[in-house]
Amino acid sequence: MDQVLINDTTLRDGEQTAGVAFNLEEKIAIAKFLDAIGVHELEIGIPAMGAAEQRAIAAIVDLGLQANLLGWNRAVISDIQAAIGCGLQRVHISIPVSAILIAAKFQGKWEVVFQKLRDSVSFALDQGLFVSVGGEDASRAEENFLLDVALYAQELGASKFRFCDTVGILDPFMTYSKVKQLVMSLDIAVEMHTHNDFGLATANALAGIKAGALSVNTTVNGLGERAGNAPLEEVVMALKCLHGVNLGIDTRRLLEISQLVASASGREIPPGKAIVGENTFAHESGIHVHGILQNPNTYEPFAPEEVGRERSLVVGKHSGRHLLSSLLQKHGIILNQEATQLVLDAVRQESTQKKRSLTVQELLELAQVWGHSHAS
Repeated sequence: MDQVLINDTTLRDGEQTAGVAFNLEEKIAIAKFLDAIGVHELEIGIPAMGAAEQRAIAAIVDLGLQANLLGWNRAVISDIQAAIGCGLQRVHISIPVSAILIAAKFQGKWEVVFQKLRDSVSFALDQGLFVSVGGEDASRAEENFLLDVALYAQELGASKFRFCDTVGILDPFMTYSKVKQLVMSLDIAVEMHTHNDFGLATANALAGIKAGALSVNTTVNGLGERAGNAPLEEVVMALKCLHGVNLGIDTRRLLEISQLVASASGREIPPGKAIVGENTFAHESGIHVHGILQNPNTYEPFAPEEVGRERSLVVGKHSGRHLLSSLLQKHGIILNQEATQLVLDAVRQESTQKKRSLTVQELLELAQVWGHSHAS
């Protein structure tokens, strides 16, 4: 697990999110930020899309980043020529491997898969490029056929094989089993590409890594087709905190990159989003807050500072007296037990009416009204 590489595809699969379109400045800013926090490899676009995309890819190539840069291509020579035209030295070549996709794209002629792979991979290697091959819809492929394709890619000289759960239909147990078989049969690295259609993208990415995959695709905030991809912030923090694997990524800046991509994509971060959501370190429930005030480890899996967040203790319907007293004392208000209970009852009532927790100002106003005559 210590050898795992993150290949972030925010600028390729992330931008394929319906309704998302990054401009040149945003693409450059995202690439620079991902590089600055230590992401190992960036998939930065699809050269065959045309002139505007090629300009953006070339501009990112010209930045001279530390991260390896990759372009996504079909198994078509003109796609690879477009990638070379952008200055890319690494290409990903995608080929459909499930019966349903081979029927739709190649009229069911499975031999076309091998022919296109041979022509495109050989061409790319002749040009001195690093080649990664992806099995599109690998999770629905017949297992022996998938293995044949992967072994053929290895034989041709590809350096990596991407296992794609293209429509997100695996669970971690199936993922482990399928990926383990690939890892045991191949000499080249296996890379995970998971989708979140059943909310399992991160779990499946981790299961693939556990099975021996050495590389994983992520996107910031889990952007991507349909329900999205495995989120960078979740995969990195799960590896760090659950498996003790430090990938050399500066996790204290995960919130910043999350906010940058949220702004560029026009997709707000849901408050309950794992790792970077606003509520991830917000505590309201009386029992939880009482524990947090004594020792944050009681109800937090890791310190908020690790991802650039701060803890917030909020007053609302579920608050208890400990938090209320603590917050009021910070503002010089000390109430006896009876007054504290009156203020707490008022807080609960107002929070229920407003359908949210209360601001400090609102709390102080209630304390003035309900606690004034009982102040000690």
